[in-house]
Amino acid sequence: MRPLLGLRWLVRARRHPSALLLAVQLLGVLLYPLMERAAAGRALFGAFGILVLLLAVWVVKRSPALSWVAWGLALPAVLLSGAGALLEQPALWAMSQALESLLYFYAAGSLTAYMLADHEVTRDELYAAGATFTLLAWAFAFAFSVCQIVYPGSFVAVSEGAHRSWMELLYLSFSLLSGVGLSDVVPVLPQARALVMLAQFAGVMYIALVVSRLIGLSITARRSGEGG
Repeated sequence: MRPLLGLRWLVRARRHPSALLLAVQLLGVLLYPLMERAAAGRALFGAFGILVLLLAVWVVKRSPALSWVAWGLALPAVLLSGAGALLEQPALWAMSQALESLLYFYAAGSLTAYMLADHEVTRDELYAAGATFTLLAWAFAFAFSVCQIVYPGSFVAVSEGAHRSWMELLYLSFSLLSGVGLSDVVPVLPQARALVMLAQFAGVMYIALVVSRLIGLSITARRSGEGG
């Protein structure tokens, strides 16, 4: 029975890679605080990041976007991340995270194109809507991280220290994209505020263009089915 269940799980994952990516990223939200406290937190964070990168590349293959662009961003990001961990060079970390941010933006754009390609709403497109939001959240969180490496003191918070943790930056990203404004992390340098404004704009446009369209198409399809 277990081999059959595993096979069914793999088939579903191949049919809905966006759902798998969404599940892994939401799991990461719960695991990141534990990783930050663990002795081998950086290694665990790196391994988990590689998993998310691979899933992002896999998702791009299901969309009209070019997969070689995704691989061209993912492979250097992994190499630079490993080199940064071994050599403890902030510049290498910044370059790695910049590439990861670009990859997540690219994957989010490819999923958006996939959802806007037709006038039907499938289950996979609903999963893609959630995965696109998390991809944008990760993309801006990495962009914020790069900003504070290049411009120390870009963000301030209630907690002490000039360097904001990954969880704080991800929390800020989710707060900005969702429009709830609940974050206690505040951008203080012009470069950080520029990125924050872009995140706010992306969140508003995502809801206005993608989410509202999916809701409208779902209502139209339901009414057509009732009328038929």
